[in-house]
This record gives sequence, structure tokens and C-alpha cells, in this order.
Amino acid sequence: MIPELLAPAGSLEKLKVAVTYGADAVYLGGRHFSLRAGAGNFDEKEMAEGIRFAHQKGARVYVTVNIFARNSDLVDLREYIHRIYSAGVDGIIVSDPGIVAYVRQMHPELAVHLSTQANTTNWAAALFWKKLGVSRIVLARELSLDEIREIRERVELDLEVFVHGAMCIAYSGRCLLSSYLAGRDANLGDCAQSCRWRYRLVEEKRPGEYLALEEDDRGSYILGSRDLCLIEHIPELVRAGVHSFKIEGRMKSAHYVATVVKTYREALNAYREDPDNYRPDPAWLDEISKVSHREYTKGFLFGDPGPSGQHYAGEIYRRSHSFTGIIRGYDGASGMALVEQRNHFALGDEVEILVPAGKNFKQKIELLYDQAGCPVNSAPHPRQMLRLHLEKPAPPYSMLRKKV
Repeated sequence: MIPELLAPAGSLEKLKVAVTYGADAVYLGGRHFSLRAGAGNFDEKEMAEGIRFAHQKGARVYVTVNIFARNSDLVDLREYIHRIYSAGVDGIIVSDPGIVAYVRQMHPELAVHLSTQANTTNWAAALFWKKLGVSRIVLARELSLDEIREIRERVELDLEVFVHGAMCIAYSGRCLLSSYLAGRDANLGDCAQSCRWRYRLVEEKRPGEYLALEEDDRGSYILGSRDLCLIEHIPELVRAGVHSFKIEGRMKSAHYVATVVKTYREALNAYREDPDNYRPDPAWLDEISKVSHREYTKGFLFGDPGPSGQHYAGEIYRRSHSFTGIIRGYDGASGMALVEQRNHFALGDEVEILVPAGKNFKQKIELLYDQAGCPVNSAPHPRQMLRLHLEKPAPPYSMLRKKV
């Protein structure tokens, strides 16, 4: 069995990108009851369009309703669940036991996936949730490979595991830092990401005197977890019985979604073709380093990562390429592509064209026109539509990026 590749869809565009680049399924949030208030999220019209698009391409759609509900949330919750069910979702992701009960009562045929926010870390808890009607559990990020394997052996239930993306220093995201420091409740989807701020240490009776925690004067990164990356360990995860490989990132860019999904798709396809001789391709790690990320870690897969799981000094984020444009159309007769600008690029720049399937290619930009057909030297305006000549075909949703 090859696990499902599950990708984040923070907006309708990102949903279409994820499916186009090879995701088997996507997860998204509506405008209410979702734990990513900062993402674009979907109104009901967009959700319906996204579900139609995904289903036409053979992909599934799961909707997050994973807040820890307050009494006031329950007023509109039942009607909301009914509306997203009517839109044709393939599953609903929840963490609150009251919401689990609502879904099972209202639409018992709808698949219920238990969010990682519920902190499932043992087989007894998995069995408890199964008895309540949960069909899949998104396991806590803190579990080792041996723990995942034991849960799978003891409980007949689909297991979903995060394989790539940001890690939270709180236990599976149950964090109070944001509430205390910014008045924004992470458990209601409004996290300020306080753990990624830069901190310095000061002794109570010596205000203004900062104690050195690192070699430079930028402050400390004692709460800065590295990003998870398990692309080198697909065989171990498959053998442990994982049903779904989950990529984190509903608030990440379309370029991030495209790059990471395509890379994991290639890795899973390589494993499917020859599982006995599967070897990670070093080019995969190079590819996923082109997006904005923190240094990578294997997380807790092989036990407590200790200091290797944290970033302590220097700039946290790194990337090798800048996302400069997305192709909206391509004319094979003329070789001209219609491109929507995302970051500045100009004549003479060498760009790499990321395509949904197959080998990417590089070229210099030598011909560039505005929509009126007038030659221009650069693309300085956000989301400006331009036409440029490509040396090879590139379908819609292909992307331009350049080295930084």
C-alpha cells in the first residue's frame, strides 16, 4: 500500500496547485471553526468549487473543524457542519469530542478524522476514539517510529502522520504563549507564532541587562524548532503502517505547496515502482531547500531529537530561490506564456521553470511584453500580467523562480 499524499490548501489557488502537482488529497479550512485563522481559507462558494476541481482530478477534500469549541461556538456549528457535508467533502477533521459527537449524530456516513490537536500519543487513546466513530487519527508529532508501529498493530484505524513542515514547540500545538503574549488564542486558530520571536534573557533585578545566550547580539532562538522533513524515510513509514503522509503549510505560498508536493510525489512514485531498491535521491533535498524553510530535522521519528531539533543561532529562515511568477496560460504555437508576477523579475534574469510533472528547466528571459503587447524591461508590479517567451512548453500552474 502506498500512503495517500495529503497537501495543505490555504486558498482555492493553493488547492488547485496541490492537486495539479500530485496530491491525492487536500485539507482546508472554512471561514469558521478552523485552526488557521491567518490562512486565506474558503467561503462556501470557494469550497464548493474546490471540491468540484479536486473530485474531477480524482483527489479528496477534507475540511478542518478543529477548534476547541466554546459554548458560543455551538450555536452555529450544527448548521455549518451540515453545509460542508452538503458540499460533498470526503472527510471532516475535528479535535473536540463534542464536535465528534455532533458529526456522528448528524451525518454518520461522513468520515471523521481526529486532528493532531487532540494529542493522540498511545494505542489506548486511539482505541477510545475509534469506539466514538473516528475513522482516522492524525497522530501527535512527538511520536517515534516504534510508537507509530505499535499503535497500528493494536488498533485497526487509518493513521495520518506529518512528514514535512513546521514543528510547534508546544505539545502538538496546544499552546498558551500566543494568548499570554499577544492576546491571540492559538487553540482557536489565531496563533501569533510567539515561539518564533527573538528572545533575550534578563534577570528580574537587573532590568536592561541582557544575558548572553549566543555569540551575536540578535537575541535567542531557544524556542525555534527546526522544520520537519522525512522524505528520506518513506520505506520505514510505509512499513509502520502509515496511511497518509501529511504536509504542513496552509499559510505557506503556492510555490511552497507546488515544490514540496511535487517532490514527495516523485519520492512516493519511486518507492511504488521499486520498493526493494528504493534510495532517496539527493536532488529531492536540494529541491525542497528552494522554498522558505528552517533547517530540517527528522523530529521525533527516531526518538527525542535533543538539541538537533532546535535552531539556536543566526537567521532562522533560509531559501535559495525567490518565487517570481505563476503561468496562467501557454500558447504552443508561439511559445509565449501568460505569467502573473509574484516577485520582481526582469530581462536578462535566469529563471527556473517549475512544471507540475517532469523535469524543470532553466532559461534567460529575453522577450517580455505587457498585456497590450508592448515590450517591457521588467515586472515590478504585484500580480502584473505579462507575456514572455519560453524555450520549452509549460502548462498552467507552472511557476517561475530565480536564485537569490
